[in-house]
Amino acid sequence: MSSRGASASAARRADEMVAEVRDDPARRLRLAARFYDQRIAGRTIRSYRRAEVAFMRWQLQRGLLAPPTAPAPGSPWWRAVNESLLRDAAEADLLFNGAPGEPSSTAVRHWTAFLRRPAPEAWYRAHNASIVAGYLNHRELVQLETPLERFFMDVALLRVLYAHSLLIRPKLALGRLAVLGALLGDPRRRGADLFLSLQNVLPDKYPLEDVPIETVLAEENPLGRVFDYGIIVPRIGLLYHHAATDLDEPRVSTLTSEQCPVYAWPYEYRHVWRTTRSRVGIAVVQALVGPAR
Repeated sequence: MSSRGASASAARRADEMVAEVRDDPARRLRLAARFYDQRIAGRTIRSYRRAEVAFMRWQLQRGLLAPPTAPAPGSPWWRAVNESLLRDAAEADLLFNGAPGEPSSTAVRHWTAFLRRPAPEAWYRAHNASIVAGYLNHRELVQLETPLERFFMDVALLRVLYAHSLLIRPKLALGRLAVLGALLGDPRRRGADLFLSLQNVLPDKYPLEDVPIETVLAEENPLGRVFDYGIIVPRIGLLYHHAATDLDEPRVSTLTSEQCPVYAWPYEYRHVWRTTRSRVGIAVVQALVGPAR
């Protein structure tokens, strides 16, 4: 990333860098990708960018990051959460490369730790700390989105928290199959794309059509349904509690209630986190992995 304006604090310069690309989705993507172009102790970190860049490309294709003045404006909420990630990484990059200042947030501190010692676990803490901060800091924008979009906000958060646990708490994520955690969770490998890129989980249109949530759930891929309801859903409360501890952000625990995500989706409609479909498949996978602990 650019060192222009190095005399300014890293936090201030990071704000300026994000402001420069705010209304240009393609430049947002380039800013995110450029963070991974540097070498740490002579070694590349480019492999860590695969899931993040893939997800941002999907955001561009869907039109989420389009500026408010575009013929088809993007999403204020998705734009803000993406900006949180860009800004935190930019500040950490500047600090790591000698700009004055101290980390302005927990997320920036995690990104700085990742740059000092790149490792999959450190990447998850940094990436998810920024995502969680974006969620918490922009919750007022949720009300501008359609009900179905709100549902997928909770789905997206649940997915990244689960991916986080695959590597850091594999027994929590996969029970008896914990040995597969490193293979599926490493952000440098294709396995993590199943949880972090989210193209196969979230819709490819924005704004979403006003269709009943039941219709969307009924059309879910059976294998996806078995995995979601057989493995992830029974672990919701534990996943959020673990993330709150590992990310140094206790407010994460408030985003779930009685095994139901409640960041944007109302608790009153919690039936979406239960299903009567694919019972045999769900029972089989639950027997394989064992109870959530």
